[in-house]
Amino acid sequence: MTEEKVILVNEKDEQIGLMPKMEAHEKALLHRAFSVFILNSKNEIMLQQRAADKYHSPLLWTNTTCSHQRDGETNIQAGNRRLMEEMGFQTELKELFSFIYKAPFDNGLTEHELDHVMIGYYNDEPNINTEEAESWKWMSIDAVRDDMKNHPEHYTVWFRIIFDEFYHYLEDHKLPN
Repeated sequence: MTEEKVILVNEKDEQIGLMPKMEAHEKALLHRAFSVFILNSKNEIMLQQRAADKYHSPLLWTNTTCSHQRDGETNIQAGNRRLMEEMGFQTELKELFSFIYKAPFDNGLTEHELDHVMIGYYNDEPNINTEEAESWKWMSIDAVRDDMKNHPEHYTVWFRIIFDEFYHYLEDHKLPN
């Protein structure tokens, strides 16, 4: 199987090339990514626990799904593709904002992403792909914030960064329904 490629971008989110995912993470090059937050009618976030055999951040908790867009794929298409692949469902997604972050891992790889943050609503249980996710749970936004302060080691590096951005967005905006 050919290694998946990420879309290299400049700080304006203009595509400047394609590169194998691992190489982009080894070289810490800026690339396009997305993060999906699924909320239920109680405004709880669906979190996923990464599968035990993931090459980085195994068994850590993170947002509902996140990944990289494929060449020619819109942000919404990519979010729905990964939501189905990892969590076994689709729902309408809306893009909230985007931002750039850089997060090194202990294994020498670095996430350097222009991340498109999306939100969707869903009230049922997911049908998780156990190759991607070990488990899942609903948590209130404030409970996530508090637990992240007390136990940051339970969460992926990027989720801690993205959640902070998401939380500040919620403070400044009314959530779309």
